Amino acid sequence: MALGRRRDKFQQDLMVPTSALPRSPGHPFYVALNALLSDAKFDKYVEDLCAPLYREGGRPSIPPGVYFRMLFVGYFEGIDSQRGIAWRCSDSLSLRSFLGLKPTEATPDHSSLTIIRQRLPKELIEQVFSFVLKLAFEKRMLKGKSIGIDSTTLEANAAMKSIVRKDDGATWKAYLKQLAKEAGIEDPSDAELRRFDKKRKGRKTSNDDWESPSDPDARITKMKDGTTDLAYKAENAVDLESEIIVAADVKPANEADSETGKDTTVDAQGNLNDATEQECTIVEVVADKGYHKAATLAWLEERGIRSYIPEREEKRRRRWDDKPDGWREAVYENRRRVARDKGKALQKRRAEVVERGFAHLCETGAGRRTWIRGMVEVGKRYLVHAMAHNLGVILRKLIGVGKPREWAAIRAALASLQALWATILAILTGVEARGRELMPDLVGASIKPILGDRGRQMAASSTGC
Repeated sequence: MALGRRRDKFQQDLMVPTSALPRSPGHPFYVALNALLSDAKFDKYVEDLCAPLYREGGRPSIPPGVYFRMLFVGYFEGIDSQRGIAWRCSDSLSLRSFLGLKPTEATPDHSSLTIIRQRLPKELIEQVFSFVLKLAFEKRMLKGKSIGIDSTTLEANAAMKSIVRKDDGATWKAYLKQLAKEAGIEDPSDAELRRFDKKRKGRKTSNDDWESPSDPDARITKMKDGTTDLAYKAENAVDLESEIIVAADVKPANEADSETGKDTTVDAQGNLNDATEQECTIVEVVADKGYHKAATLAWLEERGIRSYIPEREEKRRRRWDDKPDGWREAVYENRRRVARDKGKALQKRRAEVVERGFAHLCETGAGRRTWIRGMVEVGKRYLVHAMAHNLGVILRKLIGVGKPREWAAIRAALASLQALWATILAILTGVEARGRELMPDLVGASIKPILGDRGRQMAASSTGC
């Protein structure tokens, strides 16, 4: 065989038959995902939903099913930007097969993803999200009785250095110069401004006074790593039994969990009603200390929902004489439920399931950093991420794999186990052969039930004997 050499320059063929173009058999995970979506008639559903948003005639747009699949790829492959998603789909033959593109068709550009996202209203994305929940219900996975609620921060596409005053539009540097001038420092340098800012009293950056000119919906908040940045708050409601996300929304980062938790509970019940035709009713809500508030507990009690929310440590005893009727009973009932073994088990389950969902969405799913501006637009993208997570949970129940990388890890583990078993069989074969020379009757009777004729054949083929 002659040595093949790579060519730096070559002449392009004038005509290439489509049969000569490279094709991919497809990644097994994406083949299974396509089969799941095809059986549920996902493409027809989203096309019917999007039809009123387009006019008759003209050049056909990107199919809605292709748009949603490209965003699913962003979650499964851990790509946070639309440019990265477009490049990855263009570069991979298996992903082109997943999108349903012909070998001669070009993949959609990142700008097309932006145009489609802006065209589709959030209400339509919520309908598609309910469609996936209905698919999970039909697969007998969604229960919806016990839900866990928690929130996390999403880094906004805006810098703290760019914030301005809401009253006069002054930048941070101009504001510091004015304060330094009032303190008797004339024409300070940047280093002097930084030292002055660190030492001055009453140093505070409030959302009431400051905002980002490029993203007014972003809020100044403390991030998970302890830094202060412009961010949003993502809040999830998760079915504790199936790990399916039943509600996901993006809210202002400075809103209290005890207030947004009520909206998330209402959204979760609405999504369950749409997906299960009111066959699933929320019975229990489990959350952490940040959601504990007497008014919230009473609100849940009025709707027949049992709360399992631990209390924050308080130095003073609560006063109930100035509170409405029912608040005290709701707090005490919640306290008793949390102290029971069931309450402790539900808290443990919530910490496991809800936090794992955030790890999939924000860490491996690359959703922590948002490259989109505006709470509505960020909420659309995050909801599609949650939709992809639910599809991964469904596939994990059906085929044992919830992400493409998990498929590769399982194959590697199976290959290692197969090699280990072949080594064990080879050792047993050697022990049997050596034992027959020393104690033919005893060894033959003890090894043969373990090894067997089939085992000896596998050992011989694996060792080359």
